[in-house]
Amino acid sequence: MHVHNLRGSTLFLAICSIFESISNSNAASAHIHTHQHNRGEGNERTQDGAFSPRGIDHYVGDEHHQEFDHEAILGSIKDAEEFDKLPVEESRRRLSILLTKMDLNNDNFIERNELKAWILRSFSMLSTEESQDRLEDADNDEDGKVSWDEILQDIYGSDPQDLVLDIQLIHYDKETFDTADLNKDGYLDSEEFKAYTHPEEVPRMFPLLLKQVLDEKDSDKDGYISFQEYIGERAKSEDKEWLLIKKDKFDHEYDKNGNGKLESDEILSWRVPSNEEIANDEVDHLFAASDDDHDNRLSFEEILDHHDTFVGSEATDYGDQLQDIERFTDEL
Repeated sequence: MHVHNLRGSTLFLAICSIFESISNSNAASAHIHTHQHNRGEGNERTQDGAFSPRGIDHYVGDEHHQEFDHEAILGSIKDAEEFDKLPVEESRRRLSILLTKMDLNNDNFIERNELKAWILRSFSMLSTEESQDRLEDADNDEDGKVSWDEILQDIYGSDPQDLVLDIQLIHYDKETFDTADLNKDGYLDSEEFKAYTHPEEVPRMFPLLLKQVLDEKDSDKDGYISFQEYIGERAKSEDKEWLLIKKDKFDHEYDKNGNGKLESDEILSWRVPSNEEIANDEVDHLFAASDDDHDNRLSFEEILDHHDTFVGSEATDYGDQLQDIERFTDEL
């Protein structure tokens, strides 16, 4: 959403006044508005408030989304879409070039550690691409950086009533903006803007994320999150099975030292997903799909034989169309 600049306007002054009035209060909600693109652009949250992991769309129920595999190899949604339009031979040719870059020890095999390093690199590239797209959306004056005014306009619009309704969300966003603004010049360049859009992937933002979780959840202000604080008000509307599942997750997944409360590192482990774990899962998935001789390494030939698992092509797209037709026929 693009509207006229707020700087110097009555509305801008009013919003400044609102920020001053809440600057010493805690944000009631740790939620960020985001644009909707292919995947959701960082900052998406799960039902318990944690940031969505990079691989959240890899499987939905029993359905496998091959697009995730392609993006994990290519590091770009745009490149993945381009590969889907390539003839098979051209797709294989380009993939073979990528393999030489992926093969760190130049032995013509891709070991698990090499594939994992490549996937982690791709995840970072995907976040950069997502962030750059958002920067271009918000950068009204096209100077390559974004001010807080431009973010206000792009995300929240200019209707005073909407701004008042979103005041706690705006407070949270402004806090994130200020922390991302490393040189404190009032603007976010591309690297700073990535810290704003993807704070869960930028370690210098972690103290802010921890503070915001405690502001939101730590009702007794003791610096920890108890199980009751973890489940929050939602527990009143859920059944016993939900509570048991949450208790098991709290005790065995998040409360690593077993003291009945979440401390700083445990809170971050809960709220901030681990790309390392997601990359390990993706390595397991790609090896299971293509390690034909089960020697725990992938030859270039094995990967190229399964090129449709790693990258797309016209043949992959055609296969998807056939599946859609078969599904439609079954429904009839």
